[in-house]
Amino acid sequence: MSEPATSEAEIGPGPMAFGCPRTDSLGDVVIHPDRERWQAVATELLADGFTMCIDLTAVDYLTYAAPRALPAGVQPERFEVVASFMNQERRERVRARIQVPADDPRMASLYELFPGSDFMEREVFDMFGVVFEGHPDLSRILMPETWEGHPLRKDYGIGSIPVQFKGAPGPR
Repeated sequence: MSEPATSEAEIGPGPMAFGCPRTDSLGDVVIHPDRERWQAVATELLADGFTMCIDLTAVDYLTYAAPRALPAGVQPERFEVVASFMNQERRERVRARIQVPADDPRMASLYELFPGSDFMEREVFDMFGVVFEGHPDLSRILMPETWEGHPLRKDYGIGSIPVQFKGAPGPR
């Protein structure tokens, strides 16, 4: 079941959490930190018992036509890095949605605070081209080192690979 479409104007100013605008989605708290404060907000989350970064990914909104549900004051950008954290003692989750501009796709790495974010940040770098500053080994993880471009970007060209099925006649 998907969330109802809400325009940015409908959300308006609202509550804050961890010094960031807060919204709720399907029972989870969603915070919207700006990327300059990202590492400080992650430090606050860790201090508050959110000891696990359970997911980190990105979204490319290049071709997204509908208005995005963002709190007032949060400027939508082409890329959004989404990280989910868990506090096991209180059985709580917090999701962070960080806007990342296309002309400067970079943000601070969580590696020092959450070492388990290592491969997730590398995957986002590899597939979307978001650079995580301070990451100890920001290298490709899925694509060959010689690969050019970032395959999950909406403006990445669609290629094709000819497939030869067993028993099928060869190319004509």
